[in-house]
Amino acid sequence: MSVQPTSPPAPHPFTLRLALGLVGVLIAALTSGLNDRVTDIALEDIRAALGISYDLGSWITSGYQAAEVSAMMIAPWFAVTFSLRRFTLTVCTGFMLVGILLPLTHNPSLFIALRVLQGLFGGAMPPMLMTVALRFLPPPYKLYGLGGYALTATFGPNLAASLAAFWTDDVSWMFVFWQVVPPMLIAMLLLGWGIPQDPLRLERFKQIDLFGMVTGCAGMSLLILALTQGERLDWLSSPLILGLMLTSAPLLLVFFINEWFHPLPLFKLQMLERRNLSHGLLGLAGVLFISLAGSSLPSAYFAQVDGFRTLQFAPLALTIGLPQLLIAPLVAALLNLRWIDCRWMLAAGVALMILSCLLGMQITTDWARQNFWSIQILQAFGQPMVILPILMSATSVVAPPEGPFASAMFNTVRGFSSIASGSLVGWFLSHREQFHSNILVNSAANRSWLLSAPSSSAASQSQPLLPDGSVSSSENLSGFATLLKHQATVLSLSDGWLLLIGLSLVMLLLTAWLPRRVWPPQTLIQPPR
Repeated sequence: MSVQPTSPPAPHPFTLRLALGLVGVLIAALTSGLNDRVTDIALEDIRAALGISYDLGSWITSGYQAAEVSAMMIAPWFAVTFSLRRFTLTVCTGFMLVGILLPLTHNPSLFIALRVLQGLFGGAMPPMLMTVALRFLPPPYKLYGLGGYALTATFGPNLAASLAAFWTDDVSWMFVFWQVVPPMLIAMLLLGWGIPQDPLRLERFKQIDLFGMVTGCAGMSLLILALTQGERLDWLSSPLILGLMLTSAPLLLVFFINEWFHPLPLFKLQMLERRNLSHGLLGLAGVLFISLAGSSLPSAYFAQVDGFRTLQFAPLALTIGLPQLLIAPLVAALLNLRWIDCRWMLAAGVALMILSCLLGMQITTDWARQNFWSIQILQAFGQPMVILPILMSATSVVAPPEGPFASAMFNTVRGFSSIASGSLVGWFLSHREQFHSNILVNSAANRSWLLSAPSSSAASQSQPLLPDGSVSSSENLSGFATLLKHQATVLSLSDGWLLLIGLSLVMLLLTAWLPRRVWPPQTLIQPPR
């Protein structure tokens, strides 16, 4: 006979002490997300300082992200078993200590191994934020807690560019890793003092889903390694990528079958029968793709066309990041009004993001930073208007004892989608750029007279040929090749914004069909199932 899980801990009154403990968990989760993104942006400087090649250095990011998402899958289970406060303090301590050691390590293999270990600690923190928000916050404040969780997807990633530029250009690359120490110390102090101490529940080991942990974490890690290394190794042309994908698919299939029948699973898949929860997971994955319109696409333009460094792009990223400190609470306050349907708020947010993509599609090689301000502002308002309604709608059908299951599923989807969106959109842009390059080259070859200058003195980068078809100079020909590459890049970015518009329209259709109306938490109305 299986052992039934014990009842959840008793609820705690919401006090200032508890509120400060929740702030500590928020700081820890934001620091974890910043560490991932800042390191990714500053990777070139880190490789140069350590003498690591591009190919080997790519595993610094891949290893961290694979470990991070794997930790998101299992962290809620261990937090319930060992107590939320004890587990969170442990992973915060480990995360900080590894961050201190990393810049002092000059062996590439050891550096990557430590980075993987830090990914395990870092991935365990965002699930704790959602868990404490669902468990401790009373109904009038629950949406503000979910707004804090939304900041990890909107505020942190857009602050990372400025921090990476500051550390690498003005201080030292070592502080890319050491920056985690002060906020982690503050977070540990606050959550250690403010989060209640639950008893150990070691009896849960009698029902541990060890098979699910092994198959799920292994399958997810292999899939993420394939996604992050795929473009570099030419996807299925590489035996390694093919092997990773062929191994991850059956592992994940077995994992999901196991989760359906296990008495104490990591993912309670039966919860997906609730329409709002299913929509929330799909919507969260979709918005992480669409948000690339305000981050990855503009940064790709500045890096490839204008030759900007991170420092020069950082102000645009802050246009999205900093306003979240005001916009997220404002959206939460509006959603707390009973007469506002969160589905309409979500639709309005998607509409703003579609408008930003439509503006982005007008991109030309003459664009400068000021041309992107309107796109960034629309993204700044649109992202929280989409993420918060998704969280409100999905968590409305989750009972408090089910919080760890919901946290594991939400954070795994969020972590995986963040990685998959960057990899797949990067692949799309690369192939569209190749397509447009071929079209432009063929067009130039078939209309060579358009490239011919009337005389050698009139020759330029746009007209590098002489009347007899010879090249005026190698500089002009090289300049023409650069102009052609820039034009292909711009056309591929325009296609990227069009792709994101298509995904946005799919999100609108899902929102119209799948979720049901939910009410603000403080109304205490039983949410629809």
